[in-house]
Amino acid sequence: MADPSSYRPEPGEIPDSPGVYRFRDEHGRVIYVGKAKSLRQRLANYFQDLAGLHVRTRTMVTTAASVEWTVVSTEVEALQLEYSWIKEFAPRFNVKYRDDKSYPSLAVTLNEEYPRVQVMRGPKKKGVRYFGPYAHAWAIRETVDLMLRAFPVRTCSAGVFKRSAQIGRPCLLGYIGKCAAPCVGRVSAEEHRQLAEEFCDFVAGHTGSYLRRLEREMTQASEEMEYERAARLRDDMDALKRAMEKSAVVLTDATDADLIAVAEDELEAAVQIFHVRGGRVRGQRGWVTDKVEEIGTPELVEHALQQLYGEESGEGVPKEVLVPALPDPPEPAAQWLGGRRGSAVSLRVPQRGDKRALMETVARNAQQALALHKTKRASDLTTRSRALEEIAENLGLDSAPLRIECFDISHFQGDDVVASMVVFEDGLARKSEYRRFQIRSVAGQDDVRSMHEVVSRRFRRYLQEKRRTGEWGGDGDGSAEGEGPEPAEGQASPEPGERGAEAAGTAGRDEDGRPKKFAYPPQLIVVDGGRPQVAAARSAMDELGIDDVAVCGLAKRLEEVWLPGEEDPVVLPRTSEGLYLLQRVRDEAHRFAIRYQRSKRSKTMKASPLDAVPGLGASRKQALLKHFGSLKRLRAARVEEICEVPGVGRKTAEAVAAALATKSSGAAAVNTATGEIVEEE
Repeated sequence: MADPSSYRPEPGEIPDSPGVYRFRDEHGRVIYVGKAKSLRQRLANYFQDLAGLHVRTRTMVTTAASVEWTVVSTEVEALQLEYSWIKEFAPRFNVKYRDDKSYPSLAVTLNEEYPRVQVMRGPKKKGVRYFGPYAHAWAIRETVDLMLRAFPVRTCSAGVFKRSAQIGRPCLLGYIGKCAAPCVGRVSAEEHRQLAEEFCDFVAGHTGSYLRRLEREMTQASEEMEYERAARLRDDMDALKRAMEKSAVVLTDATDADLIAVAEDELEAAVQIFHVRGGRVRGQRGWVTDKVEEIGTPELVEHALQQLYGEESGEGVPKEVLVPALPDPPEPAAQWLGGRRGSAVSLRVPQRGDKRALMETVARNAQQALALHKTKRASDLTTRSRALEEIAENLGLDSAPLRIECFDISHFQGDDVVASMVVFEDGLARKSEYRRFQIRSVAGQDDVRSMHEVVSRRFRRYLQEKRRTGEWGGDGDGSAEGEGPEPAEGQASPEPGERGAEAAGTAGRDEDGRPKKFAYPPQLIVVDGGRPQVAAARSAMDELGIDDVAVCGLAKRLEEVWLPGEEDPVVLPRTSEGLYLLQRVRDEAHRFAIRYQRSKRSKTMKASPLDAVPGLGASRKQALLKHFGSLKRLRAARVEEICEVPGVGRKTAEAVAAALATKSSGAAAVNTATGEIVEEE
């Protein structure tokens, strides 16, 4: 724990002007970003007597090892710079809003030649117009289905559109009148784009003028005795009215506004947002955050505005934003919102009338969201804390291991030896920090030497990063290791759901605090294995002078915990939350290693000579190889012995023997766990 007086700036060094400041820890990571209209006054608050600070602020300043600041011209610039730094560094002590779920939006791809209406999630794309977000995807599809009668805009995928254009026939929606079928030329690209723009105008709330126009056209068609056209227009109006009924009118003056409400306690806060367009609720979303810093409702509102509108521009920012409390001062936030929109934005607290009543409804939703969140997470938070405390107590650690790294070795019969490193922080998997290794200097089934190599490589990279930033000047080998092109050391496995995060994790952190490979030391290393693997890991760290990281191993047989130099293992109760967390960490490392090993093995698989046997399917191939153990033994077997395999008759056995007799090179084996046939060189 650092003493804030050790890095307190000298009197007169801090300017009395607006700016943004950053606190860094001993490893150079940015742990807190803040802004102030007077840097001198704000930073002075952090260096007072620790007993007078809030417990979270005290934790932050004692974790930090340095502070720095950047002076700006105005408070608006400070707000912009604070947002960009929070987004870039993701400081652990800043408020981090996280969506309680992924919200879908209704999107119209106006950036395409033939715009498409679809449901979208995730980051917004340039040239696509979005409406929402909505609570449920089915609600969007239901509304769109009603509106396609009046606005037959394309909803098909690019593949379906291209195929229909090739065969000259539209899809089913084109036949039933819910698509204008631009794929076959029923309407031109310009006519279809006009339909899409009318669709957007209607969804945006400009409904009255369009319905009046349809009514005039229906009346005119009736007077001209075009009764079929009049009936079709009548049905279109009914469909649009039913679609409008799905979003109730909440503000009679057709207001475009976002209403933000906050419910909080000492530890957490929930934020709810209602998006009102044309007087109707067009979308709703919610966030929950841990209050890791001492913060009030005005500050929570300011952070919510940054989170909500940081990536928005133009129509994404409404004319009016209603909040429960104004930031202090409110002018910079209002100017920042106006800059995002391109015109003035009203930021205020509703006092009376319909808007005040709607704000109370949003506040009730926020309170319910916080109560539900606490119900779901209470046991989880308590369990994780108890698990970390049990691990620290049983392993004799000074404090709970907030960062745990686990290593596992995987191979297939001594070939394609690989290793994995997974990271758990605060008891949760941090997949952006996962790494994988290809073992090159160890051949065969030598898990002990492989473990020594991978731990050495991980901590050599850590020492290299410390040396590069000037934080360490000891001996030890900090040189970069030569790695082949497939895969590079530390490259994350491209798994579904992990690819984007891990790509970001491998980008590294530079001297300004961005993540680097292996830059952060763990408090605990867990290896998959018993006493030999633990001794190898401890030996690797001792050789590099790493003496402040604990090591343990988890043996699969009896789930025993082994410590370096101990003759007997530590046996945790089967009901121990600490043991359960160690098992989860170990199993995740095993899964990650197995996936990488299988991906490498699949690239080197060769065809089996059994493929040439007519009528011999995959099931009987696996049965043969499981029975004999390898292709070499199968080749040496007599026809009568082959016939003993269930499902293999005399004729098939003779064909197998003949095929193997003509193939004199190569041997094969089967993975009995997966049934995969793999050639052995």
